[in-house]
Amino acid sequence: MQFSPVSIRNTIVPVAARTRWAQTVNAPLVKALRHPWVESIVRLDAVEDALTALHPLLSLTEVRARVVRIVEETASTKTFVLQPNALWAGAQAGQFVRVQLEINGRRVERAYSLSSRPGARRIAFTTKRQQQGLVSSHLHTSVKVGDVLTISQALGEFVLPDALPAKLLLLSAGSGITPVISMLRDLKARNFQGDVVFLHVCRAPDDLIFAQPLQSLAADFPNVRLVLHYDTRADSFSPEGLAQQVPDLSERSTWMCGPAGFMDAISAYWDSEGLPAPLWSERFVGAPILPSTAPGTPVLVSCAGSGTTFTTQGTDPLLVQAERAGLSPKHGCRIGICRSCQCIKTSGTVENLQTGEVSSAPNELIRLCISTARSDVALSL
Repeated sequence: MQFSPVSIRNTIVPVAARTRWAQTVNAPLVKALRHPWVESIVRLDAVEDALTALHPLLSLTEVRARVVRIVEETASTKTFVLQPNALWAGAQAGQFVRVQLEINGRRVERAYSLSSRPGARRIAFTTKRQQQGLVSSHLHTSVKVGDVLTISQALGEFVLPDALPAKLLLLSAGSGITPVISMLRDLKARNFQGDVVFLHVCRAPDDLIFAQPLQSLAADFPNVRLVLHYDTRADSFSPEGLAQQVPDLSERSTWMCGPAGFMDAISAYWDSEGLPAPLWSERFVGAPILPSTAPGTPVLVSCAGSGTTFTTQGTDPLLVQAERAGLSPKHGCRIGICRSCQCIKTSGTVENLQTGEVSSAPNELIRLCISTARSDVALSL
């Protein structure tokens, strides 16, 4: 049995020690509970339910985290500060987590970049409320201090290297500031001695996320130059303007995150100018969906575990088809990025709607949100 970092005795154990302890004790126990002989006597999910009843942070398999503070960054943006349980394995600056919620009886997941410093005792993610955003609206209106959220381990390859270049540019726009401020905090914690430019674009001072932390970081970290650009009609940000603000752009390894149009313009400028410095970017935008070549004739989809079957209609993704049939598969982004809806296709033929690839291989991982059935299909949900 594991105890969370905010345990019954409120004992704080270093993250690395807690993680080693969890790996040493939890992994063999979970493996034993999943053995067919043991499962015939007691199910793992029953053990999980019992642990949750004892304490909401207790789990053998899931990272759970208590909301300890909510910071209103702007009128539409909040930071959720979390105290995770002992299964949290830590993160690198720039990575994200999948946050799992139950809304109106349906499990949903969304990916959010971490804005906290790696190695900190508490972690944080920041989200901007979107006008039709189911999850962001729920987080802003329903989640409160003391609630417990289920999150994934840290994911993503948009990270700083161990061996840092002498000159860096951290470039962001809008809510894309979230992963790069984590990088800035990491650089300060690592006592980086190189040259950093942090350039952020937003509409107006009231829209500036992390306004106070940015000013504090700029004051306490002499190696960083903070550049803020407010994107008005009279002074719209452009790649050429970036080159004016950062004259030595060609010498700076750059990490960029922001709206798709902003990043597309910067990437195109990088290519057109033949800039030799590397440019890394974080995008939460899926590849375009291709027209399906499937005939659209009805096929039978069977779901192992629940014993449910349904018949497809047309060529919509399997996630849409399952929801139409009254099922609630776990999902997140719905555009093929977060892999929350990933499951095993045990048999049948599916088409990937992003690549056009058709596959009949048994026991393969597919993503329901970008896969359509081309024959009778069996899924392990």
